[in-house]
Amino acid sequence: MIESHRRLRPIDVPFLALVLILLNFGCVMLYSASAILADQNFGDPFFYLKRQLVWSALGIVGLTVAARINYNRIREWVWPLLLITLISLIAVLFSAPVAGAKRWIRLGSIGIQPAEFAKLAVLLFLADYLDRKRSKVASIVQGLIVPGVIVGMVLLLIGLEPDIGTPILIFSVGTMLLFIGGTKIKHLATTMCCAAPVFLFEILRLPYRRDRLFNFLNPFQDAQGTGYQLVQSFLAVGSGGWLGKGLGASKLKLMYLPAPHTDFIFPVLCEELGLIGAMALLALFAAFLLRGMRIAKYAPNLFGTILASGLTMMIVLQAFFNIGMSLGLLPTKGVPLPFFSYGGSSMLTTLIACGFLLNISRYSTEKSAGR
Repeated sequence: MIESHRRLRPIDVPFLALVLILLNFGCVMLYSASAILADQNFGDPFFYLKRQLVWSALGIVGLTVAARINYNRIREWVWPLLLITLISLIAVLFSAPVAGAKRWIRLGSIGIQPAEFAKLAVLLFLADYLDRKRSKVASIVQGLIVPGVIVGMVLLLIGLEPDIGTPILIFSVGTMLLFIGGTKIKHLATTMCCAAPVFLFEILRLPYRRDRLFNFLNPFQDAQGTGYQLVQSFLAVGSGGWLGKGLGASKLKLMYLPAPHTDFIFPVLCEELGLIGAMALLALFAAFLLRGMRIAKYAPNLFGTILASGLTMMIVLQAFFNIGMSLGLLPTKGVPLPFFSYGGSSMLTTLIACGFLLNISRYSTEKSAGR
């Protein structure tokens, strides 16, 4: 544990700058992608932006709180948070479906998505568990079965919504954390071999998921039907050229590209800002990855290292999934682009995660000359 009298460092200013740049960049692109749609649906071109700004403000509050509280004290709340997460994931299964999925708990006009907060709960649990059991994680029971059962319950409940994108993300990050925590590679390899058929079954079980898989393999076979989303995404990405058509000048967001303000906001960015804008976005997430892993490297204890690694990979891998989906590198699934896609729960979770990373950076063991 970190000694209470230890002098804290200032927060990681370069990392905070990256977060604020991504947040502001995301709000600008969200307005550009959603203004016409919002005007047609609600008579207010700022409808989505105003809501996103409210959630961003709440997220900044969450970031500030998470950055100021000693992150080691959060360990006392890991199990209560995990229990609340499980209860909320069960409760959401009894909610009214939206577009065929039960993912939101309605609080008046506000919709809360428990699966987003489940990502944080799982990462906190794994970081705490792997630190406490560090001498026993080499065994298959302590190193794999126990955490696997607990995380598996969360994945199962999210999968019942139904949602497969979030479970894949959590499973991927969780596997990385188990590796960092000392779980044997052969145990992890066995787990992945067992998990692959389960995910494949889930993909093939529902017709719309099968369509997404076949669209991914050959989207132009039915460009006006099942491959429509991906083909429109390709057109938007390809039409931007080097410098793009200009901010706000996207044509394919005008009722051609589905969900331009949520899942497919990256193609809008490519069309309006071109390859240069897309590369700038990728550079920002690359810098986020490097800075986040630097925080993990110099964390003062294993709990901090695992937690910082997990939070960083959660955000970056989610961005990779979203961008890969838009480029046809991955099958289409509902994974938002962090900082950019419209969604309050996603924004709040992302900013709180960044707050924890800033918190860990204050206890860094890195020499001052290296910062």
